Order: sequence, then structure tokens, then C-alpha cells
Amino acid sequence: MGKVTGFLEYERTAPVKEDAKTRLKHYNEFVETFEAEQINKQAARCMDCGVPFCQSGCPLGNVIPEFNEAVYKGDWQLATTILLSTNNFPEFTGRICPAPCESACVLGINKSPVSIEEIEKHIIETAFAKGYIKAEQPLIRTGKKVAVIGSGPAGLAAAAQLNKAGHEVVVYERDDTPGGLLNYGIPDFKLQKDVVTRRIALMEKEGIVFKCNANVGVNVELNTLLRDYQSIILAGGSTIPRDLPAKGREAKGVHFAMDFLKQQNKRVRGFAVDGEDILATGKDVIVIGGGDTGSDCIGTSNRQGAKSVTQFEIMPMPASARTSNMPWPTYPMLLKVTTSHEEGCERGWGVNTKEFIKDEQGNLKAVKVVDVEWDIDATGRPLNFKEKPGTERDLPCQLVLLAMGFLHPQKEGLIEKLGVETDNRGNVKAEEGKYQTNIAKIFAAGDMRRGQSLVVWAISEGREAARKVDQYLMGHSSLPSKDGIPYA
Repeated sequence: MGKVTGFLEYERTAPVKEDAKTRLKHYNEFVETFEAEQINKQAARCMDCGVPFCQSGCPLGNVIPEFNEAVYKGDWQLATTILLSTNNFPEFTGRICPAPCESACVLGINKSPVSIEEIEKHIIETAFAKGYIKAEQPLIRTGKKVAVIGSGPAGLAAAAQLNKAGHEVVVYERDDTPGGLLNYGIPDFKLQKDVVTRRIALMEKEGIVFKCNANVGVNVELNTLLRDYQSIILAGGSTIPRDLPAKGREAKGVHFAMDFLKQQNKRVRGFAVDGEDILATGKDVIVIGGGDTGSDCIGTSNRQGAKSVTQFEIMPMPASARTSNMPWPTYPMLLKVTTSHEEGCERGWGVNTKEFIKDEQGNLKAVKVVDVEWDIDATGRPLNFKEKPGTERDLPCQLVLLAMGFLHPQKEGLIEKLGVETDNRGNVKAEEGKYQTNIAKIFAAGDMRRGQSLVVWAISEGREAARKVDQYLMGHSSLPSKDGIPYA
């Protein structure tokens, strides 16, 4: 334990953020790192609980009390070793993870939880700055070749682990650069792309090969992969977005959120944009969907110079604090105010979209909505809704961004041609804990297997799937599981 009385002496603090008015003028990250004294105090708040619920709250099983103690003592080398023993990419999770570990923090029962996510980010950035992070190729190669399809967090984690085990790994990515969701799904102001390219470059030095513009099942023959590789991991994303088939859906100006975000990420990097520009500049923008993707659309729209930005969803407004239906240490579904919301946005809950109204040229000019009220069961779960009389209205709007989540991976091409089974949700069927599909040499991980989820879950899935592939190829695995991982 770093400091026995630390949790009594110090309060949780957040790092300084650039003022909203100035950060809207660029797409760079705007959250500063802690000063040395601040990070020391935040690490000192960890109580080193007898049962560290933070570790069970983390899908990766990060050894949190131990790296907090190392940070408090200023032993950055040890802190780095502990952190990397369970997490391949803390520079990603330290920026974009919703931190379920903090929701499970014991200190959070009656005080603000430990700033675990920020400490994690500080450890890895300090490690890069001090030169601790270096390319490490395996001493021995097994002669086995594995193809990883998809270079998002699940694919990258699987590739990194399999490479450590000595296998030759080739990652296939259908986009023009590796990174998947990290590259084109998350705005630069949350995750600058030099952070992603830094990690990709390191992985390439370690011997991992990336093949981009490689759409397996379309311009890459499946038979070639099945012949040339001893195993294949399917690590694509859940890429089919949930649509809103209201009247007037075909109006010009109604777009899926990811199409909008991907275009802006390409512009920031100086890449050519595919198709017609989707821009919020000078427009009344409505974002339908209250999750992180919707929040990203708000921040991007404001940076593009939107006239106004409104976000709403059909579900009722979440609670602002834990209720009896969300006891500690479960992950609470609470009202979330993101940095994008702070930058300017009107928000609404219990709002149903009835129609997209277009002008004579087919351009979107308004959205017809109505307020709804929900019946709630004894556990606090919404059951069904009914419209509130007299609340129907038209909201002026020239751009709608649909950010209502994703249904399942794309079936056409890869999945259909491979013949792997899918479950009743449309995801690739592969039992958790085994990750093996109905075709023995083919495994699945991440959103393609479990459905739309968190980046930290994708990394966990990639690591676990890699271990099962290693077992399949070698009869046993040298890779650690989430149980009993050595860290020093």
C-alpha cells in the first residue's frame, strides 16, 4: 500500500483541460497530464483492498493496487511492467475506456473512486518518455503462421500476443491504414492518431506484418488464407449500424454517425474522403443516440462550425447517482456528461423520431418528434412507452446523425464465404472461453464475436483468443491467462 492514510488525506482531482472555446478550434487532444505531485497523491488514494474489486471490474484483470503503489513510490519501471502484464495498449484504454474499474473501486462506496484510468495513461506515457517501451522480438519462432483479420483493438491484441508466443502473424485490414475503430471511429480530440501509429510502428518492428486495403473475401482470396495459415482469427468489428426506418429516411442529410466521423478523421490526417462530404458547418444538427458515438458526433459537429447541435434518445433520462437497482460494485448506467457535451449541446430524453421532413429537392429540413413516457418495472428497467399527447413538434434540421449502436458484423463476403456459424444476434458463433468457431482452425474475438462492446473488452478478447490459438497450434500455451498472471 502506497500511503496508509492517503484515501483520507487526498480528494480525487482531474487533470486540467483546455478551455472549451479554444479547444473547439482544433482536433488535438486537450487533456493535460498530472504534475508529479498530483499523480503521487492520486496513486496514494488507493487503499490496496483485501479484495480489490477494481481488478474484477476490469475486463483485462489489471493488477491495479500494485501499479498504484509503484506509482506512489516513483518506481515507473515496475509500474510499467505490472501494467503491461495484462494490458497491451494502456495508451488506448487510458484515453477512451469508460473505466469500469473505477465503478468497482471500494473507495467509490462513499467517496470519489481512485483515478485509475488517468494513472494508467500516465504510466504508459511516462514509460514511452523514459525509453522503457522498446520493440522486443521473440527469441524463437515456431514456424506457425496465423492470419488476423481486422486491426482494431481485438485484432491488435491477438496479433501482439501471438507474436510474443513466436508465431508469424499477418494482420489484414480492409481500410487504408491499420487501427480499425481506433483510427476511423474515434475522433482525434479523444485519441490522436499519432498514438495509434506509434504502437503500430512498434508492432511492425517486433515482426508483425500489416496488409492494408486487404478486404478478405473480396480482394483477398479466402482459399489462399486457409491454405497458407495454420490458424485464422476473425477480429473485425460489429459494423452494421442500427437504422431508423421512419418516414422520409431517404432524405438527403440523414447519415449514419460512423460515416460522418470517418470522413472527419480522414480530413484531419490529410487523406482523401470517399463519397460526398458530410459536414455540419452552418447547419442545425440533430444526433439521435445517447452513447459515446453520439457524443463524438457532437464534438465533431461543434468543431466543424454547426449552427446548433441537439442530441436526444428514446430512452428515459438516466439517474445521476447510483440507485438501489445499481448497487456497488456493479457498473452503473448513470447520466454521463462528456467533454463534448461541455462544448455545447441541447440534450433530450424520452424523445421519439416520427418523420424526417424534406423539401421539394429532397433535402432534409426538419425532424418530427414526440415526447414519450415509459412504464418502469420493479428493477428500474424500462418496459414500453406511450406518446405524450400534445408534444408532437417539428425541429428544424439539415443534418441528422444516427448514432444508435451496431447490430452485428457484415455478413457479405468474409463470413458468408467462410461458412462460419452465427448466433441469434448475427455475431460469429464462438463460445466464450474457447473462441473457436465451427471450423477448427478459425477463431473469433472482439465485437465480431460478442457484439458491440468496449475497447477494453476487445483487447481482453483478443488476448484470450490468442491464447486459445496458441494452445491449438502447440498443444499448450506459453501465454498468460487472466488468472494468476505474473507481473514481476
